[in-house]
Amino acid sequence: MENTLSHFTIKCRNCGKELKEVYCAFCEHCKNSLLVTEYKERNFRDDVGKGIWRFNWLPVHQPEFYQTGTVVYKSEGLSEHLGLKNLYIAFNGYWPEIGASLQTCTFKEFEAAVVLQNAKENGVNGLIVASAGNTARAFAHLSAMSGFPVIIVVPRMCLIEMWYLETSLKVPTLAVRDGDYSDSIDVARRISLTIGMPFEGGVKNIAKRDGLGVVLLEAVSKIGKLPDHYLQAVGSGTGAIGVWEMAERFVKDGRFGTKLPVIHLAQNLPFAPMFKAWEKDSRELFPEDLRPELISEITTRVLSNRYPAYSIKGGVYDALKATNGRMTGVVNKEVYSAMDTFEKEEGIDIVPAAGVSVAALIDAVKKDYVKKHETILLNITGGGEKRLTMEKPTLIAEPFFISKNISEKEIEELMCNTLKKS
Repeated sequence: MENTLSHFTIKCRNCGKELKEVYCAFCEHCKNSLLVTEYKERNFRDDVGKGIWRFNWLPVHQPEFYQTGTVVYKSEGLSEHLGLKNLYIAFNGYWPEIGASLQTCTFKEFEAAVVLQNAKENGVNGLIVASAGNTARAFAHLSAMSGFPVIIVVPRMCLIEMWYLETSLKVPTLAVRDGDYSDSIDVARRISLTIGMPFEGGVKNIAKRDGLGVVLLEAVSKIGKLPDHYLQAVGSGTGAIGVWEMAERFVKDGRFGTKLPVIHLAQNLPFAPMFKAWEKDSRELFPEDLRPELISEITTRVLSNRYPAYSIKGGVYDALKATNGRMTGVVNKEVYSAMDTFEKEEGIDIVPAAGVSVAALIDAVKKDYVKKHETILLNITGGGEKRLTMEKPTLIAEPFFISKNISEKEIEELMCNTLKKS
């Protein structure tokens, strides 16, 4: 549903063609290239609304609910520990003392908020969402808060991540008992085709990438310039792509720096397909690095995507090339050590995925990839879970268990019963 007064257009990154009336699609001419949002206002603004809606580079028009944002602050403890002078932390989670109040303790709340609002404005009546945990919590929470219908599909192995606030329990949740995150994506797509409710689209969804790019919008608003380096742990890579796209917009603006931040991404070994491909300067991933059995050996199953947005035009490989970026592989021992270091130095707990990014920063400092005086933005993608559970009651989702081989008939019957109960 095209808005003739829209402040943005959607274009193909590869051929530049402007597309109209599309939702979570590829260019019809360039089948393996991401579409990107092009905003009519070249200059960045942070005064057009409240919460994350105060930024002008988001693909929404009239937000119908409030969404708090990330909290960016200059580190004292971790920066001194590492000998860095300008380390900024983008904290995404629950930490009332600094004003951080994400109810699901993950930056995926920004993604969910922008995706749901954008979907509603596009005439979409509901979404199927596949997740390894964090995204599910975020979409369930925003679905409950906004009243926008969502059906969640997760792998059974990630149910430990599926804690909800009580208000989110009414959101239908399906658990794939015999598959991983990527199998859940496959099932979610099949459910979408069977019942006619759109799949949220993953990396193809421009609202998802721009929503995750809010972290950089908040950082530049706080710091006053683009950082020299940006660090994040990645599973699909969608958030990193969103940050790169936002950085390109800032460079075109010209007031916040003319050089893209060096993007440092990290994965949890031994399941680190993007890291291993990047080490060999390969645009293509290697099948041996995508084996499902490797997932059971990592501590960060929320990063266990076997369909990452790496090879696609405009994906992670291109983001790293464009920014002279690097990737780091982090073993479980380093993840736990980094989590302990962060909590000791900064005073708040973080989730394992954020521990991966802290470990990557420690590695970058040791190897002199970042200089002591440079401005560094560390994305703590989730934190404060221990703090939140001390103050608020949380409950584990009670899903409907399904097989990855579920038939279309079984999907129809399940959806009929599920939607009646929700």
